[in-house]
Amino acid sequence: MFRPKSTLEQWRILQAVVDYGGYAQAAQHLNKSQSSLNHAVSKLQSMLNVQLLEVIGRKAVLTPAGEVMLRRSRYLTQNVEELEALAININQDWEPEIKLVVDLAYPKALLYPALSSFLPHSRGSRVNIIDHVLTGTEDAIINHDADLVINVNVPKGFLGEPLANINFILVCHPQHSLASMPLPIDPKELAQHLQIVIKDSATNPSEKSGWLKSENRWTVSHFHTAIELLKQQLGFCWLPEHYVKEELEKATLVTLPVEGSHFRHFSAYLVCPSPDNKGPGTQLLEKLILQHRQIDLPSSMNSQP
Repeated sequence: MFRPKSTLEQWRILQAVVDYGGYAQAAQHLNKSQSSLNHAVSKLQSMLNVQLLEVIGRKAVLTPAGEVMLRRSRYLTQNVEELEALAININQDWEPEIKLVVDLAYPKALLYPALSSFLPHSRGSRVNIIDHVLTGTEDAIINHDADLVINVNVPKGFLGEPLANINFILVCHPQHSLASMPLPIDPKELAQHLQIVIKDSATNPSEKSGWLKSENRWTVSHFHTAIELLKQQLGFCWLPEHYVKEELEKATLVTLPVEGSHFRHFSAYLVCPSPDNKGPGTQLLEKLILQHRQIDLPSSMNSQP
């Protein structure tokens, strides 16, 4: 019978040392002594006869072999966490909390009817709604850090149900110099002006999409703050159309067609990061959100129960 040489705790410690940037930082987050972490990783390397970390200066850095082993270890610890979560769901009729992560760009008005329908049947389950933006929302899926996620992208290896279409349009104040330029605007001209951008909520942000070529950029954490800055004639910004509908109707903001792109189109999806571990509350909330989606589906999908 196979007996593993290593333990889950050793792999978790190795992950923490890498994730937090060193033994001292990991010890603080794990509430353990630095010497115990050193001992655990040293013993792990000794038992496997593989060097996983090497100290360069004052920092512990993964070796090439360590990178491979660490990546595989994350699947191992994640599977164990999901297995234990499954056991909890089996032994209880209704989960005490449902964590719903929503991308900031998603129209909340589409979500409220589903939440209103869910409340009478929630059996006291707390719904924890968390706003994220850009890769922060994607991280919640990849890291299985939520029961349900509404995102404008479905990461590789996951499945999602379409909910709504979202258009991002470029806007500025009608008195801004960009508003008086010949349309459509040359992107090179656009790059010379202040751009308001929304802060990525990921722990380690990654600029993987969007027009980010301005020499001068100001960063805010919410679309509403960006709108207030624009109304002060400060810069331009790509914003979801539903956020600025009222401002456009009042002419306090105007759209800026850009050569090669009048708007950016996204589809919002509902993703369940751990479909095998859905409790009854999560299943009901998922069903209600899908019932209130606003997107044209193929006739074959519409005919499904």
